[in-house]
Amino acid sequence: MTKRLGLTALLALAVSLLVPGMAFAQADAVDPAALDLELDNLVNLAVITIAWWAVGYGINSASGNELIGTSGFFFHFDQTIGAGADAFNVAGADAMGMLFGLAFAAVSLAIVWGTTLERIKFSAYALFAIIFGALIYPIVAHSVWSGFGLLDDIGGKEVLDFAGSSVVHLTGATAAFAALLLLGARRGKYGPDGRPRAIPGHSMPLVGLGVMLLWIGWFGFNGGSALATDDVFFAEVALNTQLGAAGGVIGASFVIWMMTRTLDVGMAGNGAIAGLVGITAGCGYVEYWAAPIIGLIAGVIVVYGVILIEKYLDDPVGALSAHGLAGIWGTLAVGVFGSSRLVGDVASPGVWYGIFGDADLGATVGQLGVQAVGVAATFAFVLITSLAAFAAIKATIGLRVSEEDELAGLDITSHGMYGYPEAFIPEEEYPTGDHIPAVAGIPVAMPSKPSRAKA
Repeated sequence: MTKRLGLTALLALAVSLLVPGMAFAQADAVDPAALDLELDNLVNLAVITIAWWAVGYGINSASGNELIGTSGFFFHFDQTIGAGADAFNVAGADAMGMLFGLAFAAVSLAIVWGTTLERIKFSAYALFAIIFGALIYPIVAHSVWSGFGLLDDIGGKEVLDFAGSSVVHLTGATAAFAALLLLGARRGKYGPDGRPRAIPGHSMPLVGLGVMLLWIGWFGFNGGSALATDDVFFAEVALNTQLGAAGGVIGASFVIWMMTRTLDVGMAGNGAIAGLVGITAGCGYVEYWAAPIIGLIAGVIVVYGVILIEKYLDDPVGALSAHGLAGIWGTLAVGVFGSSRLVGDVASPGVWYGIFGDADLGATVGQLGVQAVGVAATFAFVLITSLAAFAAIKATIGLRVSEEDELAGLDITSHGMYGYPEAFIPEEEYPTGDHIPAVAGIPVAMPSKPSRAKA
C-alpha cells in the first residue's frame, strides 16, 4: 500500500509543476516572460519544499491546538509527532504522507503565479513562497484536516473537504486575489475606455496538452486522499473525479457556445479544471450521479466568472474563477449532495437528502451552513494574511518590475535571453537598444539599460 500511495504522491507532485505551466501555455503571443515563469516554477517548488519540511509540515500536523500544530518541525526519522494516545514516531513510510502534503501546498502556491504574469518581480515569488509554505497554507490545512482544528467542530459538525476545493484551491486563488489588488494589471490590458483587451495565448495546443496532463495528475490528488490504493474506495473517488471533470468540460463548452456560437478551446480547458476543482471537495462524499452535476455547474460558473472578473482584474489564466469560484462551489456542493452513506458520523448529509431522502432537513441545512462557514473563514484568513505579506514585500524590495523591464519582457531583463529562438537577440546587439526584432510581425522594443527600480 505504501508503494502505491507513493505513486499517487508523485503524481500529485508533478501537478504542482503543471498548474503554473498552464499559465505558461496561455501567456502573450510574443510571450516575453516564458522563461521567467518556468524558473518561477522550479524555484518556488524548491523554496516551498524547504519551507514545508522545516516549518509548514509541523504547523499542519495533527498536534498542538486548534490554531496550529506544534510538532513535526524539520521532519526527520524517529521524531515524535503529537502527544498522548495519538502520538507516533516517524517511520520511513511516513515520508510519503509528508511528501503528499507538500504536493498540496505546492499546487496551492502555484495558483498564485498565473495571475501575476509578466509584471511581478522574481524575488517576490521566493519571499511569498516562504511565507505561504511555512505559515498561510499549513494553518488552513491544520484547521480542516488535523482532526481538531478550528473548522473540525462547528456546532458538532466538521467542514467536509475531501481533497481541497477550499483548503488547496480557494486558498491559492485568494492569495492570488490579494496579489492582484496590490500589483495591478499588465500594461495595455485595459483600453482608454477601461474595457479589457484580449491577449491571446501563444500556443493553444500546449493549453490542451496541459489540461490533459492536469486531468491525469488529479487522480493522484483526489484518489491519493483516500490514503490507500488497494481499497475500493480509491476507485470510487477516482470515478467521481473523472465524472466531475467531464461535467466541467460539457458545462463550459455549452455556455461559451451559447454566448459566441463558437467552441472556445481555452474555455473548454477552463471547464475541465473547474470541474476538477469543483469535485475535489466532494469526490469522497458524493454518489456517482452527483459528480457530473457538480462538475457541470462548475463549468458554467467558470465561464461567467472569467468574463466578469476580467472587467476589473487582469487574471491572465482565469485562476480566480477556475480555482476560486469553482473551489467555493465545490465546498458548498458537499452540503448539497453529500451522501448519507459517505459523510460518516462527523457531519450530516447534503440538503438533497433532506428534501428527497430520509435525512433530517434541519441537519442537512446546518451542514450546508457549516460548509459556508468553512469557505468564509478560509477566504478571510488567507486574504488578510496574504495582503499583509504582499504589502510588506511591496514596501521593502518592491512587488512590480519597472515599466522599462515590463515592456522589454522579463525573459530578457531577468534572464538575459528569450524563451523562443525566433525572438533571440544577439548579446552584442542588446545593450545598444538599436535592434528591434519582430516576432510574428510584432516589433519588440528593447531598453538600453534595464531598470531595477522598486515598484
